Amino acid sequence: MTTERSKRFRALAPRVVALGGGHGLAASLQAAQTFASNIVGVVSVADDGGSSGRIRRELGLPAPGDLRRCLSALASDDSLIARSLEHRFESGSLEGHPLGNLLLAGLAEAGGDFQQAISEVARLVGAVGTIYPATNGPVTLVATTPDGSIRGQVTIEESSDISNLRFDPPEPSAPAAAVDAILGADQIIIGPGSLFTSVLACALVPDILAALQAASGQRVFVANVANDRAEARGFDLEAHVDTLNSYGIPIDVVLADGLATDPDAAVQRIGGRQLVHTPMAADDGWGHRPDRLGRSLGSLYSQIDSER
Repeated sequence: MTTERSKRFRALAPRVVALGGGHGLAASLQAAQTFASNIVGVVSVADDGGSSGRIRRELGLPAPGDLRRCLSALASDDSLIARSLEHRFESGSLEGHPLGNLLLAGLAEAGGDFQQAISEVARLVGAVGTIYPATNGPVTLVATTPDGSIRGQVTIEESSDISNLRFDPPEPSAPAAAVDAILGADQIIIGPGSLFTSVLACALVPDILAALQAASGQRVFVANVANDRAEARGFDLEAHVDTLNSYGIPIDVVLADGLATDPDAAVQRIGGRQLVHTPMAADDGWGHRPDRLGRSLGSLYSQIDSER
């Protein structure tokens, strides 16, 4: 493809926003790089375990771990700092901390602005997109189980029979730029990831939920390839979609790994939403391979773009 043709192709490519957290969101951001002209990640900062939990407790900052992972996914610079964001200290008082978490925390403390710290790390690693936290400050996840109310991401992801997921403080605000990105997106990727502690932990932030409901872009829920978290253990695909519906998360298309269950059906549906099956799993069967996911998402966008 010539340079001029490449420029024209990129000019027609979509503006993509991906929501969630953890490894699933990182895979979506890598996938978006294969077809999008503009990429934004909106990342849950409710994590309270491991290094992120220690930084939250000791410094009062939002959890940096999933933000770091997304910055690594978008890094284009082969510099030492880009390659080292995921380096985890193995001994001493820093044991368990990834370098990227400490870099984000240090820049936020030194500059007094968490978003500015994220933007600076993005600049240092040559990130090909923009990353925003889902909330402007730290939040704690709260949920109800048959045994009563429980708090914290780690506790919730190890629990079952979860209902009434919510936040403390109860009405956390989202960055205005993240809301604007959702409203202006051509395609919005929701998931993959842990249903309650990654997907809903981001999409249920009131400003983000309102933006999703008002958005004109194609809203795609990417289903997990495998589910090993207690929080949704035993949930099939329909249960995942029904849960999102129950919380008011708008979905236009459900994208699931595998071959169509009914190849003769013109349009398959699940939970009242269009269902598209396509092979996306990584070779180990535990996650999504970004290039396969990118082809699937790009194909979905091409279908609606060709109808305009």
